Amino acid sequence: MHRFLRAVGFSEFKKKKQLDELIADIVQHPDTEKIAMDSAGNEFIELTKLFCESFGLVVCGQYTEQNLFSMDYYYPVFFGRDVSTDEQIEVERHVGNESFAGICDEMRLGVTLIFYLQNTADYLNHRTVCEAPFQNITTTLSALALHGKIILPIGKNEEQIRNTEKNRQNRNYLMAAARDGDEEAIESLTLEDIDLYSMISKRVEKEDILSIVESYFMPYGIESDQYSIMGTILDLKETQNQLTKEHILLMKVNANDLIFDLCINEKDLIGVPEVGRRFKGNIWMQGNINFHD
Repeated sequence: MHRFLRAVGFSEFKKKKQLDELIADIVQHPDTEKIAMDSAGNEFIELTKLFCESFGLVVCGQYTEQNLFSMDYYYPVFFGRDVSTDEQIEVERHVGNESFAGICDEMRLGVTLIFYLQNTADYLNHRTVCEAPFQNITTTLSALALHGKIILPIGKNEEQIRNTEKNRQNRNYLMAAARDGDEEAIESLTLEDIDLYSMISKRVEKEDILSIVESYFMPYGIESDQYSIMGTILDLKETQNQLTKEHILLMKVNANDLIFDLCINEKDLIGVPEVGRRFKGNIWMQGNINFHD
């Protein structure tokens, strides 16, 4: 059973028989079916079934000579709404099956961003006409969470908000320059990080860490596309899985200036979410590369 099934409303699916029946129904009645050629030249079939307007299950495999569908793998999916990044994307195949990871150097995060590619069939079809890494395209990111907490926001006046925005813009400028090899920018960032560490070390003795750190985005665990995040909730919507009737919360979150949509089962969230409050939890990052037609 996929760990993140519960994030899209299948928390009560604990037996293989339940999953087999669900996948059989998806194979018979998919919402969309996409066909491509995989890395070995075999036919690749991608079936998607939505149980709300934005989340569901994807089943991938191929048809046998007897026209029977043979599943290779499946995964829960949640599609974001808006563009999250326009950085250059590289795509790498996973070892175990015909699934892929997207990779980009997102300077707002300060780390390499890795996500699970949602539109595999689109990628396989475009790979024959576009050379990787893909440039001048955008990516829509989305995340599934198994557990989360709601944290109150940090109180700020207008001057503090303006200073925060000014510092953020200056850091992004330095990050871009450092990426191009500017030694002065690299030195400035190093000194800035030292000062920041010193400031936090002093304040944490008397203050709670969550009142000092407004947002973060960092790798979590041993799987490369999972992250621990804390970010401000920009938008919030409650919906439900049309099959199981479980309540699902959809949030738009800003974590370290990276804006993406997030999906979590209502029963797995501690606290009352509201726009302006912060979400803290561990996520599985997915992404849809917006290929040009």
